[in-house]
Amino acid sequence: MDSFAELRRMMVDCQLRTYDVTDRAVLAAADKVARERFLPATSAHLAYLDQSVPLPGSGRALMAPMVIARMIQTLDLQPGERALEFGGGSGYGAALMAAMGASVTLWEPDAAARALAADALAGSGVAATGDRPAAESFDVILVSGACEEPPEDLFSLLASEGRLIAVEGLGRAARVKLYRKSGHSVSGRPVFDAAVPALAEFRRAPAFVF
Repeated sequence: MDSFAELRRMMVDCQLRTYDVTDRAVLAAADKVARERFLPATSAHLAYLDQSVPLPGSGRALMAPMVIARMIQTLDLQPGERALEFGGGSGYGAALMAAMGASVTLWEPDAAARALAADALAGSGVAATGDRPAAESFDVILVSGACEEPPEDLFSLLASEGRLIAVEGLGRAARVKLYRKSGHSVSGRPVFDAAVPALAEFRRAPAFVF
């Protein structure tokens, strides 16, 4: 067994399982997908640390393993469902969902991050795009970064009964929130606390100060 495979197994056993990640499909995907592929070679040694890792040259980061795994578990993703990862950088979350049998699209507006994803996702079956997908296209949406404002712009991409998960707030005030669409309405509930790097697309507009 190579060193990265050993680190990957330790990540599953010592990080994910101890952080209430119990879904067998999520654990199997995390054990299968080589997380080091989603970082440049110079940063690959950081892949299995219990922390977010910035993606050089872009405004994105690879979220901590236990956070992204628990978010996907909360989505209750089923094989064959249509899944979207927004702001996923090099596309690790998209690769996990594809390994679970979903039909996955990565929407990454950051061109530098999308270039990293093109290499990392080769052969995974994930479609990567910089353009907004069609409305009401997805059963689940994973927002891979913190939002200062609720990601309401993404709600229209959910199909009926679709689910969206995002981290709302920054730092210690941040909480993961799960949204569900019913008809034309979307409601959400907090799930667990987690701090992750912010997404520029959902930064709060600065208030005017006299």
